[in-house]
Amino acid sequence: MASELIINVTFSETRIAFLENGVLVEFFIEKKNDKSMVGNIYKGKVARIVPGMDAAFIDIGLEKSAFLYVGDILLDNMMYEEFENLEFPVVVNERIEGVLEDGQELIVQVSREPIGQKGTRVTSKITLPGRLLVLMPGTEHIGVSRRIEQEEERKRLAAVLKEVCPKGFGLIGRTASEGKTQDELAGDLIFLKRIWDSILDKAKNVRAPSILHQDLGIIFRVIRDLHSHNLKKIIVDDTFVFEKIEGFLKDYLPEEGCEVSYFDEKDPVFEVYGIEIEIAKLSQKKIWLKSGGYIVLDYTEALTVIDVNTGRYLGKKELEDTILRTNLEAVKEIAYQVRLRNIGGIIIVDFIDMERKESRDMVFQALVDILKKDRIKTFAYPISEIGLVQITRKRTRHNIVSLLTEVCPSCDGSGYIKSKYTVCYEVLRELRSFCKKDEGKKINVFLAPEVAGLLYEEEKSSIEYIENTYQTKINIIANPELSIDNFYVEGVR
Repeated sequence: MASELIINVTFSETRIAFLENGVLVEFFIEKKNDKSMVGNIYKGKVARIVPGMDAAFIDIGLEKSAFLYVGDILLDNMMYEEFENLEFPVVVNERIEGVLEDGQELIVQVSREPIGQKGTRVTSKITLPGRLLVLMPGTEHIGVSRRIEQEEERKRLAAVLKEVCPKGFGLIGRTASEGKTQDELAGDLIFLKRIWDSILDKAKNVRAPSILHQDLGIIFRVIRDLHSHNLKKIIVDDTFVFEKIEGFLKDYLPEEGCEVSYFDEKDPVFEVYGIEIEIAKLSQKKIWLKSGGYIVLDYTEALTVIDVNTGRYLGKKELEDTILRTNLEAVKEIAYQVRLRNIGGIIIVDFIDMERKESRDMVFQALVDILKKDRIKTFAYPISEIGLVQITRKRTRHNIVSLLTEVCPSCDGSGYIKSKYTVCYEVLRELRSFCKKDEGKKINVFLAPEVAGLLYEEEKSSIEYIENTYQTKINIIANPELSIDNFYVEGVR
């Protein structure tokens, strides 16, 4: 399956589209003032230990201290998002008080960006990804990428890694390590070991909090992580970035045969490749299926909920067949949207209820099979009796929707605002309360035109009642700049 990267660079924003057979499957975006911290390594200081959470807050120089869980000090298994662990299972049984103390300095790596109300998360078990290997200082562990499926090759790589791995370090063979010789793997190891040595040297000469190592910029990070996914072509619309990528490929990926070309047409590159239209769809909650059914995505801070509906699809046979076909079609779209939107954490899928166990098994197996194609570690639990499936997906960065949108100031992100009738009755209650406290005053009430229309017409008698009862004059002033659920009342001397 041939893949290509389309890179659009404009002023303070970089956008990257990853296409497989011409279809957008992953999208990356980075703004100049909002660069990713994941992978950065810091010398931090313990700011506060929280025994009740078995965690500590680490000052790494950010506005808010980073969160370090005791399990991340011993071993962060979740760091290896695209790899499979082979040996050395670790049981976390230490308490935070026995591991760290206030004011202690330590080297940590950012494993998750701040998401919602959750702050930056760090781990003291460092991982340095290279072209072929991932180096893990302080963790004597050998692993091989899950994507290398041939058992003989996996055993060969594991044996080679054990032989070349220095004492006190761990190694993971990335997908690109398949078929590589011991000399080639050793060369990548030397490169990573130099980086780690420079980090240690810097740590000795700086005071906490300080940054010790910054991961590659988004463009080179994406190329590094995706080059093993049959990446054959890179197209970029900026001459400076084009030259930088050429040099990066020459030095970093000389054998991969990836072509890079400069896009020099009048029309924008994302429009030429039909990407702009697909990006516009990312903010939509409802996604229609070809059959006429649809899925709906709802985001919360704790989890993402995906609902499957038959919609306009009536089927041609019995009801169970219609439901099965809709659910199977939804499986493909769900896996696609999860990857494209970079949805992480807990995902709950509400499939249409299926009576037959064979149908439920078929849908679940189809979901498991298609999730294997996701390069981010993803796990699905069997369908429950009420048709729910729980999916967990490694989350390190914001999902794409949160990067492209912001919370609606009118509904505060709820997706709902008060109806004009609800606000109308709130205004009447507010007017009555205001008059009781300050009888005889003239009153101005500023509100949205839709609510003002109701008070002028349907609730005109209510306004007159308040005016006569409290000997006042009420001026209803429509302000188009106010949202429906916003109004204010003021007295006039």
